Amino acid sequence: MLIRRPADIAPSEITARELFEGRREFIRRAGLGLAAGAALWHGLPAPARAADALPRTVPGPFSIGEPLTKLESAISYNNFYEFGVTKSGPERNAHRMQVRPWTLRVEGLVCKPREFGIEELLKLAPMEERIYRLRCVEAWSMVIPWAGYPLAALLKAVEPLGSAKYVEFVTHYDPAIMNTRQVIEWPYHEGLRLDEALHPLTLLTFGMYGELLPNQNGAPVRIVVPWKYGFKSAKSIVTLRLLEEQPATAWIKQAPQEYGFYANVNPEVSHPRWNQATERRIGEQRRRPTLMFNGYAEQVAQLYQGMDLHKHY
Repeated sequence: MLIRRPADIAPSEITARELFEGRREFIRRAGLGLAAGAALWHGLPAPARAADALPRTVPGPFSIGEPLTKLESAISYNNFYEFGVTKSGPERNAHRMQVRPWTLRVEGLVCKPREFGIEELLKLAPMEERIYRLRCVEAWSMVIPWAGYPLAALLKAVEPLGSAKYVEFVTHYDPAIMNTRQVIEWPYHEGLRLDEALHPLTLLTFGMYGELLPNQNGAPVRIVVPWKYGFKSAKSIVTLRLLEEQPATAWIKQAPQEYGFYANVNPEVSHPRWNQATERRIGEQRRRPTLMFNGYAEQVAQLYQGMDLHKHY
């Protein structure tokens, strides 16, 4: 059972104040230039700074009352294979990516295909702070205060056609600054069923810990799907495509015997090479039982009624 915070509690009461201290160190580790002083983005011209600030966030309806992962861990222990296959590689290398200007193209089975600038996206819907447990397939987990709003707000703006059944995400890829080894097929593709994408827990995300996203965490815009394993939460998105057929995603193409399309957190289904019945929270030595749907069963289990979750893993 999740512990929900009422909406009238201030964000400072949800997130320990010390996690927001040390702004200079955060910006340095995030790979965002300090030369601009208060500017959060490396190389961003001064006139754009005010427009690029993270809007004021408020506690979201799905926040949980668990201790947050230390900021240092959250920005230095990442999966972002375009910038390195080790957990520390993205922090070292992601500063090479320029995140301004940035556009997100929405296309496919929609009435109103269009491009959104990042500034438009930041203002499209009220921003909410939500604390999510985000797990990845290595059986480690974090608790991170993400800032964003439901992806449904963006989808509403483009009006999906009745024939649309899936949403595909395509991420940024620049071989001049990113990994050119064929670890997986570039650019990275991921996807959700449309009803999953419309669920209020599926977040279009722009910030964490009260700041704009660091590059290594998926700047300037990413998806967070907290009841699924981390590889479903595509980073640095440039294209969102509505489709009738299930998209061929990166890990299904790379290792279909190991990674399914749904990737729901399920302690009863083991990865072929490791057991997923327990997880280790970053910063802890002990292991804890993995929760079905990462603890969000009350919110999302109805999406999978009648499905064999051992078959549709």
